[in-house]
Amino acid sequence: MDSAQAYSRILALRKLLSENARLYYVENAPVMSDYDYDQAMHELERLEDEYPQYAAEDSPTVRVGSDIDEDRGRRGGDFVQRPHKYPMLSLSNTYSMEEIAEFVSRAEKSLNTDFSYSCELKFDGTAICLTYKGGELLTALTRGDGEKGDDVTANALRIKNIPSKLKGSFPDSEFEIRGEVLMPFSAFDALNAEREAMEEAPFANPRNAASGSLKLLDPDEVGHRGLICTLYHIPAQSVTFPTHDDSMKAAESWGLPVSHERRICHGLDEIRDYIDYWDKARRELPYATDGIVIKINELEAQRALGYTAKSPRWAVAYKFKAEQALTPVKSIDYQVGRTGAVTPVANLEPVFLSGTMVRRATLNNADQMELLDIRVGDSVYVEKGGEIIPKITGVEKSLRPAWAVPPKFPERCPDCGALLERREDEARHFCPNQLGCPTQIKGRLLHFCSRKAMDINAGPATVAGLYELGLVRTPSDFYTLDAASLTRLDGWKEKSASNFLKSLARTRAVSFERVLYALGIRYVGETTARAVARHFGNIDALAAASVEELTLIPDVGETIAPSIYEFICDARNSVEIQKLRSFGLQFSIGEGDQKTLSPALEGLTIVISGNFTVSRDDIAELISLHSGKRSSSVSSKTSFLLAGDKPGPEKLRKCSELGIKVIDEAAFRDMLPDRGATHSSSLPSSSGAQEPSLFG
Repeated sequence: MDSAQAYSRILALRKLLSENARLYYVENAPVMSDYDYDQAMHELERLEDEYPQYAAEDSPTVRVGSDIDEDRGRRGGDFVQRPHKYPMLSLSNTYSMEEIAEFVSRAEKSLNTDFSYSCELKFDGTAICLTYKGGELLTALTRGDGEKGDDVTANALRIKNIPSKLKGSFPDSEFEIRGEVLMPFSAFDALNAEREAMEEAPFANPRNAASGSLKLLDPDEVGHRGLICTLYHIPAQSVTFPTHDDSMKAAESWGLPVSHERRICHGLDEIRDYIDYWDKARRELPYATDGIVIKINELEAQRALGYTAKSPRWAVAYKFKAEQALTPVKSIDYQVGRTGAVTPVANLEPVFLSGTMVRRATLNNADQMELLDIRVGDSVYVEKGGEIIPKITGVEKSLRPAWAVPPKFPERCPDCGALLERREDEARHFCPNQLGCPTQIKGRLLHFCSRKAMDINAGPATVAGLYELGLVRTPSDFYTLDAASLTRLDGWKEKSASNFLKSLARTRAVSFERVLYALGIRYVGETTARAVARHFGNIDALAAASVEELTLIPDVGETIAPSIYEFICDARNSVEIQKLRSFGLQFSIGEGDQKTLSPALEGLTIVISGNFTVSRDDIAELISLHSGKRSSSVSSKTSFLLAGDKPGPEKLRKCSELGIKVIDEAAFRDMLPDRGATHSSSLPSSSGAQEPSLFG
C-alpha cells in the first residue's frame, strides 16, 4: 500500500467509524457488530501510526464516541450539557490474550514497585457519571463526548438502586463515581414483549434498550423500564485511598451499588484464570456482559501511568467474542402484523446459543432475504453474543443442498389472501385489506386496549376470543358488550366480566391525546398524538386541517401528515369516531379541562417532582380538578414545587435560588377539599411509541 492508498483507506475508515459511532451512541441502533467496529478501529490505528503525516485531531482514534445528539432540540426535547470534572474516556480493548500479556509486560516495565490488578466484569450498558456533594446526589451525566455530557439527573433518580442520599461515613466534599446503567434480561424481555405487542421495533439488545431508556424525556417512563446501575470507578485524582479496591469497598459502605465480581490478581496467569472463568459463568448472570476489564489496582500507580488522549494507560478491556452457531433453515414463514406489514421469519433447526435454545430468527423484509441469499435448506450462521435477539449473519454456501431454490416473497397476504402492496419508499410489503384481514383487526383492537392507549382489561387471548365469537370488530364494539356476552368467553365468570366493564367505563375519562393515539393512525405514536391534540384542541378542528397545516406541527413530518389526513378523511374512520363519541370518549382537550371539583388551586402554577403515594398522573389530575395549572419547569411564575420522594435536585436548587416554596404531598392534600382524595383512575403516561395502524 503506497501513501496515497493509505490516505484513501484512512479517510474511508474514519467515515465508516464516525457514521457507526453515531448509530451506536446516539441512535441506539447499530448496524455494525462490535467486533467488526473494533477491527476497523485497530486497522485505522495501525495506518495512522504508520503514516503519522495523516494524523487528525478529529479522528475516531483520538476522540471518544459521543452520545450527545446535536439534533435533539429539533426533535422536541433537550438535555442540559455539563462538563465532566475529569475527562470521561473510553478503554482500549482487545480480543487477544497475547495483547493482554503485552499490557501486563508494559506495566511491569514501567512501574518500579509491587502492584496488583483488579479484574472486573465489563458491563454491556451505557456509561454514567454521578456526582455527590455532602452525601446528596448533585448531578448524573452521560459520557457525552468525554469532556461534557447530558444531564440526566431526573432520570437517574428513577433508577431504583441509585441513592439520592448516601449513608455511613461518606465524604462531605464533592466527588464523582462512574459506572454503567444496565437493563436486566427480565426487564429487557418485558419491554420488548410490550413493544412487539404494539408492533414497535424491538430493541436488539439490553445495551441499546438501556441507553435509549436513560435518554427518554419522561422520567416516569424511565422508572417503568426496570433499569439498574453498577458503579466501578472513582477517579484517582479525587480520592486518597491506596487502591481502587479500597475505594470500591468504601463506596459500597456508603450505599452505592458496586460490582461484587471483582478479583485482585497477581500476574498474567491469575488474569487468564479470571477471564476463562467468566467466559463461561457470565451466561448465568441476570444482565449482559461483553468482556473483562483489567485495571492496575494501586491508585498511585494509575497516576504514574496516566492517560493517552482517548484512554487510560492503566486499564484494558478484554472482549469476549460473540457466540455463533451453524444450523439449517427448516422453513420460512411470513407473519402479518397489525399494521399489515408482512415480516419473513426463518424457522431453524433448534440450536443452543448463549444460554437459550434458538428456533427462529427474523429476516425483516424481502431486501434482507435477497442480500443474504438465503434459502430453505441452507445452513446459516446465527449469532447472539450481546444481541439477545438472534440474528442470521451469513449463509454457509458450501453446505447448500442441490435442491435449494431462492424463496419467493408471497404476492398475497398469508392471512387473508389480499394482494400485497409495497410503496417505493417502504422496505416492507403490506396487506391493504384492513377491513377483512383477521390479524390486522385483532391487532388494532389490542392496540386500543393497551396500557398506553385506553388501558382496558383485555389481553391477546381476550381480544382473540371476542373476535372469534363475532362480538368485536372495531373499538366501538367494546362499548356494546355486557356481562352476558363476556361470560361466553372461556373461563370468564361474573367477576372477570365486571372488572372488564369497569375498565371500559374508566376510558370515558381518558384524555383526548390518548384517545387519538388509541385510534391507531399509522406512524402516530404517543408523542405525535399529544402534539396534534394540543395543537388542534378537538377532533373537528383536526378533521378540517389540510396536509400543509398538519406539517406545521413540530412532531409531524412529510410522512406522518398524509397518514393523518388520509385516516381522518376516510369515511369508515369518521363513522367509527362518531360511534366512539356517542359512547362518551373524549375528543376535545377542553372537555377534560372543564371538569373541576373546586377552585382551591385557582391561579396557582405548580411543578411536580419525585414519587408519590399515587401515580404522578393522578397528582397532575388532582391539580387540574381543583383548578390549578401544572408546569414542567420551575420559573419565577411557579407558585410552589410539590415534592414527593426523590425530587429532582436541579428543581430544588432552582426553587432555592428563586425563593419558591417547596411542599410535600401531605401539605398539598391539606390544601384541597376532603384532603385531596383521588377522584379518578391513574392515567399512565409515557413516550416514544410508534407505528399504530388504520381502522377498517
